[in-house]
Amino acid sequence: MPTRILVVSDTHIADDIEQIPEIIREQAKKSDCCIHAGDFISLAALQEFQKWTKIYGVCGNMDSDEIRERLPYKQIISFESVRLALTHGRGHADNLINHINNEFSDEIEKIDIFVFGHSHSPINKFINNKLYFNPGSLTDTVSSSYCSYGILEINGSKIKGKVVELE
Repeated sequence: MPTRILVVSDTHIADDIEQIPEIIREQAKKSDCCIHAGDFISLAALQEFQKWTKIYGVCGNMDSDEIRERLPYKQIISFESVRLALTHGRGHADNLINHINNEFSDEIEKIDIFVFGHSHSPINKFINNKLYFNPGSLTDTVSSSYCSYGILEINGSKIKGKVVELE
């Protein structure tokens, strides 16, 4: 069985956790874990995700101090034989991949997947045999015409990413 990972970012939920789409609750329960690439905004949102499945997360530039105290700025997680680098991202969207590469420059050769957020714009592409994956935003369409989330499947060393548009 492949490892199935729900990937979300930029939820931007202050306290009204009902803003989290029901499909996300369903997908979290079907997944082995959830990766959140920052900008939960509130502790209530983080705690809601933790009710459904194991969460790996990082803080984003808009997160509260409560989130920043609980989550790292970046981390590397191993799934099967795959190493995944997780950070929120910073700066302009046009330079985001360069920022991600610089952020993990010491470990870049050993990383297979880079998961990030910040731009609210989905990305699912391989560059130099490494997957760069941004699930977009669950709640905001400032940089995309739709809200979205992602699914990663890891089977041994095989990686498959999918961005899912919310209706």
